[in-house]
Amino acid sequence: MTSGGFVVWTPATVANLGPGFDCLALALDLANEFVVESGAEPGVRVEGEGAGELPADGTNLVFRTVYYLGRELGGDLAPFALTCRNRVPVQRGLGSSATAVVAGLLIACRLLGANPSPDEVLALAADIEGHGDNVAACLRGGLALAYLSQEGWRAETLEPSPDLRPVLLVPEAERMATGDARRVLPREIPLADASFNLGRSALALLALTSRPDLLGAALEDRLHQGRRLVLVPAARALFQDLREAGVPVCVAGSGPSLLAFETDGREVWDLGPGWRVLRPAISRTGATVEELP
Repeated sequence: MTSGGFVVWTPATVANLGPGFDCLALALDLANEFVVESGAEPGVRVEGEGAGELPADGTNLVFRTVYYLGRELGGDLAPFALTCRNRVPVQRGLGSSATAVVAGLLIACRLLGANPSPDEVLALAADIEGHGDNVAACLRGGLALAYLSQEGWRAETLEPSPDLRPVLLVPEAERMATGDARRVLPREIPLADASFNLGRSALALLALTSRPDLLGAALEDRLHQGRRLVLVPAARALFQDLREAGVPVCVAGSGPSLLAFETDGREVWDLGPGWRVLRPAISRTGATVEELP
């Protein structure tokens, strides 16, 4: 069992990427930081995004995930103090819950001296999160393609094009709980819409890895974006404005944030108050764990 302290960094992720519903996600260089002090008096402190809102006790998602894996592995967890320094906005479609789940699993593995395989960690994270796209990108970085196999959730990582220039557009006044976003989705879809998304998903892989000039068409979708944008009118209006201006854009995860890609001559303009505009690089390494000095 590890003693002392260590820190876990887990990056924000944007899932779906237009047509890749529940299977595609991109990791971004905007990370939550979780500091663990082993053997310290147990406690949870939340700083930054979600401070005063996210639980600062045993119901915190990171804390619950640590003890979930401890029970699964039958290990003895020593007391520890947890400080969550959050930089990923909450309920904005940027994978904040995935950062917590992944951090909790990595913390538990470190405290217990466990060494599960990458596929085992992914499967555990996907089971807790409910889907594999965000956690796959959070764990592995880059562009992740998650899929459900006979052995459980698996993922492949692709190298994003070095020419991608992602821009996050985060509304201050609008939020979207994942449960609400999923309730507006249809139980059945027309064959034409399914075919459309299959084609666009294949095109998205090409666009994101080697042909960014195809992103405008590649990020189109008929399954979820239009239905979810109805719930967030400010994001919907900006989405339409960006499309009309020729800026490639998609809903970030379940929204309401948007992910745009700037190109020469087509950049995101000053949105004024009410919006945060972030230009993070792509995280190519995913989650990391380091000892405290």
